[in-house]
Amino acid sequence: MPRGPLSVQLYSIRDAIAEDLPGSLARIREIGLEGVEPYGFVERATDYRAALDAAGLVAPSAHAPVLKMDDPRRAFDAAKEIGVDFLIDPSTDPQRWTSASGVSELAQQVNETAALAAEAGLTFGYHNHWWELENAVGPVPALEAFAAQLDPAVILEVDTYWVEVGGASAVDVLAHLGERVRFIHVKDGPRTRETEAQLPAGQGSMDIPAVLNAAPGAVRVLEFDAYRGDVFEGLAESMAYVLATDERAEQAGSAD
Repeated sequence: MPRGPLSVQLYSIRDAIAEDLPGSLARIREIGLEGVEPYGFVERATDYRAALDAAGLVAPSAHAPVLKMDDPRRAFDAAKEIGVDFLIDPSTDPQRWTSASGVSELAQQVNETAALAAEAGLTFGYHNHWWELENAVGPVPALEAFAAQLDPAVILEVDTYWVEVGGASAVDVLAHLGERVRFIHVKDGPRTRETEAQLPAGQGSMDIPAVLNAAPGAVRVLEFDAYRGDVFEGLAESMAYVLATDERAEQAGSAD
């Protein structure tokens, strides 16, 4: 499956966006990134569309709390306006993942929402945190039990860092979920909930090369939940590491 351009979750630069959306996206493009994953765009889709066009960026995916909305069509319309194809719900109540019945009810809601999204020309997906891995349904992490109940049209965006914070192996989870995973969040650090300890890819305890190798067709989405340094510089370092790692893997594959 062909992989789209390297992207960045714009939550990473939320403070800069609050001050200057067009300028922030221009800096992302100057770094060399071509794709972004917006959040918080539903109420200002027109502003995002103009800023994306001015910066020369594409937004193949975006986050919106669709599952909490009384009328998800607002999110669908905004996503279409900014050129999104994959609309992803970023988070649900952790309590919904503590029982088999809760996971099944959530999967049903996601399937129903995906059908509505498809009518609007969108593909719907879900993004995990740590609690979907911390909890289990029988012998498997709750995220995997959830995935087994999803309609084939639903995609997953696996946050590989939170998978490991939740106590699972990102490589194993990616292998189990297979091609349903269309996007992965790539970040590094000490694998704790202390978000300000996160580091550029390749500088923490995550095995980033193994993670990338486990999802060769998934779009790589860089992210910092928080970062103590200059976040644009941190993203540039992550971008360079991920691109170099993927290039080495592709060269090794060609040699074989």
